[in-house]
Amino acid sequence: MVVSNREPYVHTYRDGALQVLRPASGLTVALDPVMRAIGGLWVAHGSGDADAHVTDSRNSVRVPPEKPAYTLKRVWLTKEQEAGYYYGFANSALWPLCHIAYRRPLFRQSDWESYREVNELFADAVAEEVGKEKAFVFVQDYHLALLPRLLKQRCPRATVAHFWHIPWPNPEVFRICPWKSELLEGLLGSDILSFHIRYHCNNFLDTVDRELEARPDREMTAIVYHGQTTKLRSFPISVDFEAINWEAARRPVTLRMRELREQLRLPARNVGIGIDRADYTKGIPERLRALDRFLELYPEYRGDFAFVQVAVPSRVHVEEYRRLNDEIDQLVEQINWKHALGSWKPILYLPQHLGPRDLFALYRLARFCLVSSLHDGMNLVAKEFVAANVEEDGVLLLSQFTGAARELRDALIINPFATDQLAEQIHQALTMEDDEVRARMRRLRETVRERNIYKWASDIVRKLGRLA
Repeated sequence: MVVSNREPYVHTYRDGALQVLRPASGLTVALDPVMRAIGGLWVAHGSGDADAHVTDSRNSVRVPPEKPAYTLKRVWLTKEQEAGYYYGFANSALWPLCHIAYRRPLFRQSDWESYREVNELFADAVAEEVGKEKAFVFVQDYHLALLPRLLKQRCPRATVAHFWHIPWPNPEVFRICPWKSELLEGLLGSDILSFHIRYHCNNFLDTVDRELEARPDREMTAIVYHGQTTKLRSFPISVDFEAINWEAARRPVTLRMRELREQLRLPARNVGIGIDRADYTKGIPERLRALDRFLELYPEYRGDFAFVQVAVPSRVHVEEYRRLNDEIDQLVEQINWKHALGSWKPILYLPQHLGPRDLFALYRLARFCLVSSLHDGMNLVAKEFVAANVEEDGVLLLSQFTGAARELRDALIINPFATDQLAEQIHQALTMEDDEVRARMRRLRETVRERNIYKWASDIVRKLGRLA
């Protein structure tokens, strides 16, 4: 069983017709092919306006619709629960707490109560399916930190793994959370607690050592608490390399490349892309300022350069995100006005969700992909760009503050806070010799091909199997 806040498929009505959408989520993009391969049950929040109309008496539906391979079980939340649990505690408290992006967390008692209540609802939904039987339950991310302990109480024979997809902060940062002990105790209900990189495992170990009467075993990277042992492990998540590589090389994507080049009036060579959720951790304003500086330093690119920024709207009910959207809009307008040449403008801003065909077409059109996260657990856009770069003619500029930078060493590693340096690295990406571009991309593709999503899943499942 997989348990997550976000569901892999959303049923919704558009113009009176039922449609099935795949949300813009690295987690669901990564786990869906695994679930298709091995089957099972995925428990998630039913967020679509047509979700309830397609489920059975157990709130379940088979997915994907075109070729059902596993069952999606939905948990229903009220607007008040969603506001307090998701927009409140999860994304106004835990998200900024765990990311070094200089946003103050908001800790509200009512949000915490909603968070606890929703974690109980998820525990009930899982227990309805598992009961006292043996099961592997794979819990996802910071929305469900209390769930492992709740599952151990309801499903004593279940083996529980929890994957924390975002960074874990150092103890000094985490100690400001008023409910730090409850969160740690919830996570320590896991048999395995995993992060993308070892650094975050060590931060968690140090946090528990400071906050709880527990026995950390640093040699074995494990914690004993109330008689239960939780093993801490790092498993860097990835993408389905072969599927992306195959899909990106297909004729429909090639045709879409031609259409997009014409529609967006892209130059023949000097194209950059940024693909993100509109989130303040992704460093979109920082990259825009670097692009502005690049055009100041190299004015000869005016009229022969385009940067396509896709920013999928996200968490628009949170004030910080509304301010971010306003800041991005203003920066795009200012930079385009400053550097415009006739009808030419350097930044093409697309604040919308794009389907796989459009994304793969943009990946292949780009000379470089700019990932400028201020702090990121992994960042799968970097790996998607590599997997889709079938011509091996693209350059990846990758923030040193992503987990992906630990693996993708042949990218140009950047500091998004260093505007002038980043401007120079954009120029380096555009002027790099083709032989070096191909050599770097070939090594990157081999890394992503070898360390794909199935290796990530099999490493975790093997560990769960040994524990069981």
